[in-house]
Amino acid sequence: MDNTEKYIHKGHRDRIKDKYINFGLDSFDDHEVLELLLFYAYPRVDTNNIAHKMIQEFGSLYNLLESTPLEIMKKCNVSKNVAVLVSLIPHISRTYLKRKWEHKDKFNNTKELSDYVKSLFIGRNYECFYILCLDSKYKLINSVLVGSGTIDSATIYPRNILEIALQYKASIVALAHNHPSGDLNPSKADINTTNSLIKALNFIDIKVIDHIIVAGDNYFSFREYNLIN
Repeated sequence: MDNTEKYIHKGHRDRIKDKYINFGLDSFDDHEVLELLLFYAYPRVDTNNIAHKMIQEFGSLYNLLESTPLEIMKKCNVSKNVAVLVSLIPHISRTYLKRKWEHKDKFNNTKELSDYVKSLFIGRNYECFYILCLDSKYKLINSVLVGSGTIDSATIYPRNILEIALQYKASIVALAHNHPSGDLNPSKADINTTNSLIKALNFIDIKVIDHIIVAGDNYFSFREYNLIN
């Protein structure tokens, strides 16, 4: 790369950074978002073409960001550093939103509860199950990942749910899991497992206020559909 090319290249990076500083990412195309991120993995390389190729390999920026480091390394032929940097984004977002909601005084309605629950599943392309422990004033004490896989798998034990609720001295709990397939409707196993957990928790005077299923940006509330009193 000669001096002229270096100057143009440097100017391009500064323009992209200034565009982000002044207007945020809303004004960016997907490849520009990734290009900006890759500046910090490739200090002296034109990342525009790399960004285009990486997105093309996965079909979309969304699919790329939700992939594992190993998948990114294999498909895009990039270094471990690059793969880790790219795959970190949804996980950092989930941690940020989780911490943000944990400082909220209390959940006032199903919408607020579902917004928090949706943040728990950012970047998770496999099914996970959470229990949310709340005090008597609906303030979150802690949210605990209790299993992964399908909801009726052997990883979800009522005894574990009870132990967690007791450990955090919960007065109220909410249940949550995701459907990576995008189908919001609860399965028969979802309903049966929910009813079993409600009975077990009621036995120790802990109320289940809702079970929320998340699929992308959408949610299904058992409470809103009268599947929980």
